[in-house]
Amino acid sequence: MNLKFRNGTIKDKDKLQELGILSYSQHQQAMTPENWNKYSSFMSNPETFTYLMNTSTCFLCEYENEIIGMAFLVSNGHPTELFESEWSYIRMVGVHPDFGGNGIAKKLTQMCIDLAKETNESFVALHTSEFMNTAKHIYESFGFQVIRELTRYDKKYWIYLLKLTTNDNN
Repeated sequence: MNLKFRNGTIKDKDKLQELGILSYSQHQQAMTPENWNKYSSFMSNPETFTYLMNTSTCFLCEYENEIIGMAFLVSNGHPTELFESEWSYIRMVGVHPDFGGNGIAKKLTQMCIDLAKETNESFVALHTSEFMNTAKHIYESFGFQVIRELTRYDKKYWIYLLKLTTNDNN
């Protein structure tokens, strides 16, 4: 399979949002209809991807000129209710359901970590949930560790943190 990885631009925003809706819709059955509506409204809101494109670096994967994977690295200094100011963090790792199992999410996560190291970030954080078992496995394989558990949409979520080292031995 000839996959192409590159940085996303604002021109990709609409296609990224389409991918987000498609890739995260896999989780609909794990939620109540009420919680799914809340969850999906965030993904469907055009401002979500405009904000991400303006505050982060987007990495994407293409196959035959279609965007099939995405991930965003937000630099430190953009705190949220989940992420502290001194952390960079990964958001919206998503892969088209037809392309799961091809290492795309892992490669996109690695690209985010590599950029964080290149830009001298000290930490990379992310969050995932009990219904995203594949994601948990990928993040733990990179050395991310759970630092907090919380409940969102009536499901368990975990905040993961990876401390980056500045020496070349790691």
